[in-house]
Parts: sequence; C-alpha cells; structure tokens
Amino acid sequence: MNTSLRIGWIGTGVMGHSMASHLQQAGYPLTVYNRTKSKAAALLDKGARWADTPRAVAEQSDIVFSIVGYPADVEAVTIGENGALHGLAKGGILCDMTTSSPSLARRIAETAAAAGCAALDAPVTGGDIGAQNATLSIFVGGEDAAFQRIRPCLECMGQKILHCGGAGTGQQGKLANQIAIAGVMFSVCESLLFAQEAGLDKNAWLELVAAGAAGSTAMNTLGRRVLKGDYAPGFFIEHFVKDLGLCLEECRRMGLVLPGTERAEEVYRMAIAQGHGKNGTQDLINILAAQSGKQWKTV
Repeated sequence: MNTSLRIGWIGTGVMGHSMASHLQQAGYPLTVYNRTKSKAAALLDKGARWADTPRAVAEQSDIVFSIVGYPADVEAVTIGENGALHGLAKGGILCDMTTSSPSLARRIAETAAAAGCAALDAPVTGGDIGAQNATLSIFVGGEDAAFQRIRPCLECMGQKILHCGGAGTGQQGKLANQIAIAGVMFSVCESLLFAQEAGLDKNAWLELVAAGAAGSTAMNTLGRRVLKGDYAPGFFIEHFVKDLGLCLEECRRMGLVLPGTERAEEVYRMAIAQGHGKNGTQDLINILAAQSGKQWKTV
C-alpha cells in the first residue's frame, strides 16, 4: 500500500465521512472539502487538511474521491467551473463514488482523458453500516490501469470490489443493485405489515423468517429497525428516488420495461411528497400502512 499518495476527499456526509476516515486511518495524507465544513470536523481534528473548493482539494492530491448527492453535484465537483479536474495534475485520478448517471460518468472520463488524467465511477452499496465497518461492495467502471492504481484505497473501504468494465459500467452495476433493493424493501415491509394485521408476534415472526429462505440482509437489518420505529437514514429516501429515476432513465434508453421498479419509484416519490424524504428507505412501512388506512405499530 503506497500511503505516500495524497488523497483528496469531496463529500463528508452519512457515507463519505466514514469512508474517508478509513483512508485516514490507513495512513494516507487527506485533504477534504464539504459544503458544510462542520461535517468534516472529526477528520480535520485527526489531521486532515481543509480546502475551500473541489479544485483546491485536487491541487493538493494525486487521487480525488467524491461522494455527493445528485448528478448535478457530481458534475459541479468534478468537471464544473471550480471542479476538481481543473486542479488535478496530469496523471491524476478522479474517482466518483456517488450513485449517478452512466452517461455523465462517461462524459467525465472523456473530459479527464483529454486533460491527461483518468476518471473512474465507483458507486457503493452497504449503507451507513457498511461505510462504518469498511464492508461496502464497490462497482467500478473505467480503465483498468487507473483501477489497479486505486484498488488499495478501495480495499480500505470495502470487502467486495468488482471492475465492471469501461466508464459508466460501475454506475450500471449499482443501478441494477438498486432495482434489487427496491424489490427487497417491498418484501420486507409488506410482509411485516401483513404479520401485524394478522395479529402475529412480529418479533418472533421476524426471527423465524430471517433465518430461512425469506431472510435477507434487509430483513435482518432494516426489518429490525422497522420493528423499533427507527427510520434514521442508512440511505435517504430522496436519494433512493434519484437512483430509481436513473434506473428508469437507463431502462428507456435500453427499451426495457420493469414494472416493479416503476411502482417503487412512484411509491417512494409519494413518501417524499408526504415529508418522509430525509428518512431511511425502511420508512416505506408507514407509506404502505397509510395506503390501507392502517398504522404501523412499533414494538
């Protein structure tokens, strides 16, 4: 592991803060930027340097990672007017870990290549717990030489890393994952709601089901949060709606019809309209209950 590489980090939110901290703990010199400086305080207290702009981050870095909110944010912090690419020396690497648009990932890679740099798209799955425990799964798109160079960094943050192919394929891999998650969240919440309305002991029911064929990581983690009424975001509903919108955009491009994904996007948009956008995806339980005139009862 070459910890002499200077690392830049843009975005220290729910996921980014933990991910950056693993690189810092591994000994990499770290320079950080976030729109709200206070969210980077713990990293700064442990020796990270602060930069006032994404460009300034890159001026002090060999590799710049970013994990922000939306595709517009990705574009701004990478190739925008004051984006990281404008401060990155030739031979540098941009690695965006936001779930974003495959077409934007390809455009960033082309722009970086024209400037003598490389760009990878490397979105992650595993939520806040995966970020905290460095057990994320990472989907990577982009040229192999750049991927091999940053792989030791990625291994500080995740346990399973897949190089999916060229630019944009990391995003496509993650979007396929989000389609699967959408279905799993419906199965978890609908089954728990059914168990409640049938008068079953929900705790005992979940313990039995979670150990069998109907069990899943979502059932074992988010299902337990649902039982407790814990809707804190491991992943924000508003960001999930963004992801599902990107999935449907790709579906239209490919001529693919996915009714389950379309329904999930519709229901989660309903959740945002009802003020649930800052909650975790497990808050779907309350939206489903309300549709039947029921109320989810925590235990």
